[in-house]
Amino acid sequence: MSKRVILLVGTNKGAFLYTSNEQRKEWNLKGPFLPGWEVYSLLGDSRSGHRLMAGTSHAAYGATIRISDDFGETWRQIEHSPQFSTESGFSLARIWQLVPGHSSEPDTVFAGTEEAGLFISRDRGETWNELDALTKHPSRPGWFGGAGGLCLHTILIDPANKQRMWVAMSAVGVFRTEDGGATWEPCNNGLARVPTGQPYPEVGYCIHKMAADPDDPNTLYMQEHGGVFQSADGGDSWVAIEEGLTLRGEDKPFGFPIVVSSGGDLFLLPLESSEVRSTRGGRLLVYGKHRSESGWEPIGDVLPEEQRHVSVLRDAMTIDRLDPYGLYFGTTSGEVFCSTDRGRTWDKLPGQLSRILCVKSWIVED
Repeated sequence: MSKRVILLVGTNKGAFLYTSNEQRKEWNLKGPFLPGWEVYSLLGDSRSGHRLMAGTSHAAYGATIRISDDFGETWRQIEHSPQFSTESGFSLARIWQLVPGHSSEPDTVFAGTEEAGLFISRDRGETWNELDALTKHPSRPGWFGGAGGLCLHTILIDPANKQRMWVAMSAVGVFRTEDGGATWEPCNNGLARVPTGQPYPEVGYCIHKMAADPDDPNTLYMQEHGGVFQSADGGDSWVAIEEGLTLRGEDKPFGFPIVVSSGGDLFLLPLESSEVRSTRGGRLLVYGKHRSESGWEPIGDVLPEEQRHVSVLRDAMTIDRLDPYGLYFGTTSGEVFCSTDRGRTWDKLPGQLSRILCVKSWIVED
C-alpha cells in the first residue's frame, strides 16, 4: 500500500495543500482553499475515512469550522461550530487548535479556541460541546492574553489514558485533567510568571507551545516566553533545558514552536528576543537535540547564503511519522521548508504564500 504525504498549511489568506510521495523530494501545491479566511488550525484525520478540518476566522463573519471530505476540493461550514454559552460572557474569535481524540475514540476531536476554551466533538466535528470545567476554574478571573490573544493553542492526550490530557494557554499556563475534563489542575511550578499583579499565583505563565515525548507521557517539553523547559512528572514541575541556546551569556532563549520526533529528537528555531521577534542575525538556523542529550546545537542553516528576517509562529513547525521522518516549518513571509535528514539539509517547497499560521502533516494510505 502506497502512502501520500500531505502538508497542510494555514495562512492569513486561506489554506494550501502540498502533496508528495514517501521520498518527499517533489511537491505539488494546491490552493488557496477558503481564500480570504484566516486558517489558524488544520487537521487531516484518517481514523474514520479521510476528513480534512479547518478552523477559520474572519473579521466580518467570525470563527467557524469547515470540513472537506475530498482533500480540499469542496468545503462546507458546519452548522454547530464551537460556541460559548450566552451566560458565560465569553466571545469566540478563533479556532487555534484541532486535534484527534484518543485512538480508542475514532470519532472524537478536540478544539482549542480564543477566548481560551476547550471543546469536544463526538461525531467527527459535526457538533461541539464546551468542556466548561476549564473555563469555570476558580483562577479564571485572573486569565489574560498574551500578544497573540487569550488562546488555548496546545492540546495533548495521554496515549495510555484517554482521561488524562494537558492544555496550554497564553498567557495563562498549563492545566492537566485526570478525569476527561471534569476537573483541572494548574501545572506551572518552576516557570517564570508574568508580573501582572493579579492575585492568582497559579496562573500568569506565557506558554508559547508544548509537546509530549512519544515514549513517555509524563515527559513534556515547552517553549515558554522566558525560556525552554522540560517536565519529567507530567507537568508537576518544570526545569530549564537551555544549554547551547543562549546567545550572550545570560540572555534567555526566545521562540515559539517546539516539536519532537517519534524517536525523541527535539527541534526549535530561536528568535532574537521578545522585543525583536525575528531570526537571529537574519539566519534561519534550526537547533536540535535528542532527549538523551544535555545541550542543544545548531544543526541546519536553512539558507546559508541568504538573509531571512522573519519569524516562525507557534504552530508553524511539524514532524511527520515516516522513517526517516520529515521536519517542516513555514515562515511569516510565506515560505515552507522541508528536511528529511534530521534538519541538516533543507529544501524550499514551491510557491510564496501569505503569512503562515500553522503547518501540519497528514499521511494518507491509498
